[in-house]
Amino acid sequence: MEIDKDKVKTQDEEGEPAAIDQVEERVEAELKRLQGRAKERVGQGLENSELEREGRELKEEGERDIDDSSSQ
Repeated sequence: MEIDKDKVKTQDEEGEPAAIDQVEERVEAELKRLQGRAKERVGQGLENSELEREGRELKEEGERDIDDSSSQ
């Protein structure tokens, strides 16, 4: 069985993102979420409301990114 090279289309031609790019986006979003959670907890421990707020915002941004990457 031979492959007809005229019928083969690449991911670029189809506008489909490469699987490695999808994984990379998810890893970055997960890392952002974890960093936000850690920052929030440190802010709570230090009773620093500004640091706690920054951590919460970073965590929420990471969660949104995770939701976006899984819906694609």
